[in-house]
Amino acid sequence: MAKPFAYALMVDKMDAIDRLEISFRWGGYGFRVLRCHLTTFTPGKMIRFHKHSEYEFHFIPRGKGTVILGETKHSLHEGLFYLTGPGVIHQQEADAREAMDELCLHVDIVKLGEAGGEPDAEAWGEKWERLEAEMCVRSLDALPQRPLADQYNAMSWFLTAYRALREEQPGAFSTIKQSIIQILLRSGRMCSVPQATFEPPARNMNEHRFNIATQFIHDNYSLPITLQEVAERIPISGRQLQRIFRERGAESFSAYLENYRLSQVCAAIVEGRSSFEQIAVEHGFASSNYLYYVFKKRFHMTPKQFKEKQLADGSVRPRLHPHIGNGAEHNHEQNA
Repeated sequence: MAKPFAYALMVDKMDAIDRLEISFRWGGYGFRVLRCHLTTFTPGKMIRFHKHSEYEFHFIPRGKGTVILGETKHSLHEGLFYLTGPGVIHQQEADAREAMDELCLHVDIVKLGEAGGEPDAEAWGEKWERLEAEMCVRSLDALPQRPLADQYNAMSWFLTAYRALREEQPGAFSTIKQSIIQILLRSGRMCSVPQATFEPPARNMNEHRFNIATQFIHDNYSLPITLQEVAERIPISGRQLQRIFRERGAESFSAYLENYRLSQVCAAIVEGRSSFEQIAVEHGFASSNYLYYVFKKRFHMTPKQFKEKQLADGSVRPRLHPHIGNGAEHNHEQNA
């Protein structure tokens, strides 16, 4: 009894993905998908010698036949893969008595210009992506011109892409894109040339912890948060977190918290949409009297005088940055 065909789902509409105009960027390369489909060679069918200026990946999920790459003839059977292109002359033929199925990915790969205009691109992983794409394309260019075993299961990603489209999965385009990338990566791993390696950037853990802590403060500054509560969320000790704040230029956790709260209070005062009592409650102060005391001690003027001065100067926000200590550390946690 013949085993079920793993790609039977694709038989109904073999060229469904071909009908889409799929193009995307990965690292420093542009990719344009010309074909991504299942096709069947009837017994004895031949596609005479031809070549492409793009990359054409051939996977054999069922059946047998032959391929001539350059001047060498190779046997094909289930589980093999070969790459033609760019510029590789080849001829394919199914066995005289047995059909041969082929999963074909035909993709144009173009080297793009250097990325620019995004100063934080590297921080968002652009460097990793560019290196991986570069290594993948180099590996594909170094693949031998002969059939290889699909030992990294690149073939299965054709079915993943097809299912995403056929089942109208949310994010189908992203799934198809990632499937194409996986086919490229897993095919490239069959290269006999040693892969180039790179060291992933090591994270500065104190900077990372500081960023987590300050983002939590920004999100929750109006609530009664404490040093210990924030430290537990990282998780590190309160003493460690206090030391990190001082290393990063803040006098202490409580000084940073109060400084950030006051920066938000100042904006609210100038906007003038709420009473001073409401501002105190909405920005984490126990009472308007306490806020008045802290505000006057910091700015040497009353909230009303501050607002008049800011409006006269044409400014909405004071130059108050939460990284800078205030010169007089307040133990705000007991009032939070």
